[in-house]
Amino acid sequence: MKNINILITAASRRVALVKNFVRAINTNGCRGRVIATDTDSLSPALYFTDSHHLVPLSSSPEYIPAIKEICKKEDITLVIPTIDEELPTFGRYKDEFKKDGILILISDERTCKICNDKYETFKFFKKRGLPFPETLLPDEIDYSVVQYPLFIKPRFGRGSINAYPVRNERELSFFVEYIKEPIVQRFLEGREYTIDVLCNMKGKVLSVVPRERMVIRSGVCDRGKTVKDNVLIEQGVRAAEELNIIGPANLQCKVNGDITFFEVNPRFSGAIQLTINAGADFPAMIIGMLNGNPPEPCIGDFKDGLIMTSFEESIYI
Repeated sequence: MKNINILITAASRRVALVKNFVRAINTNGCRGRVIATDTDSLSPALYFTDSHHLVPLSSSPEYIPAIKEICKKEDITLVIPTIDEELPTFGRYKDEFKKDGILILISDERTCKICNDKYETFKFFKKRGLPFPETLLPDEIDYSVVQYPLFIKPRFGRGSINAYPVRNERELSFFVEYIKEPIVQRFLEGREYTIDVLCNMKGKVLSVVPRERMVIRSGVCDRGKTVKDNVLIEQGVRAAEELNIIGPANLQCKVNGDITFFEVNPRFSGAIQLTINAGADFPAMIIGMLNGNPPEPCIGDFKDGLIMTSFEESIYI
């Protein structure tokens, strides 16, 4: 029986992700532990792991050395990064960790940089003929011809922070100055979806699950529903293959007749538990990869119309 120890970084509020990896280890013919890191000792997900460690910010030069030390101490098999800021860094160090027998479940540095930079994401999608709204930097805006409504958000950002609809020139002029390094896109009408994707270590797509984001709170789906839509699934596969995704990713899009992507995150989504509970068990598939039982592609194999409605729960320390 193989021993598999998983390190989930920046665990924060990702209690569902941690619990699902604990379950996957315990039910898939292997021994192992789930360890987590964060910068804040009161991050709730830390208290659902076998052990946890406090680390510097991912922007610190001490971050990677701290992660390496934890991996050595805890005999880590796999590292799972979870926040956008650290993804390119882990992509850069993948091969270095691999020399020590540690896998990092992350796309390469180039892919992570494209996805973290929304302007570069736009250029990548446009070049490959994938649907993405026209995206402008502030100095590219022609105020005499621009049509409203628009949408403005940080070029580098997450969690819907400083993302706003723009209805007229006065608002556009204000937000261009107010938001650090903004981009401007046309406002997308329609229903919003996240497409959860899992690829193996060679970039082969294993599973794709679209889900409607019915209610969004602080950038995370609070209420959602799985949707077995072949066009969404096919577009998710194509985008993941073009980007050479390794491990998990989530692609966000709006559907108003046509599909239009507007963001890609090469990591687990904040509401991955809906996808897992619909039968696309990403943690179990990942454990299978590590345990000598690599999963076969099961694209479209999940429960359609499963609804998730979330609520707050507290722990007491």
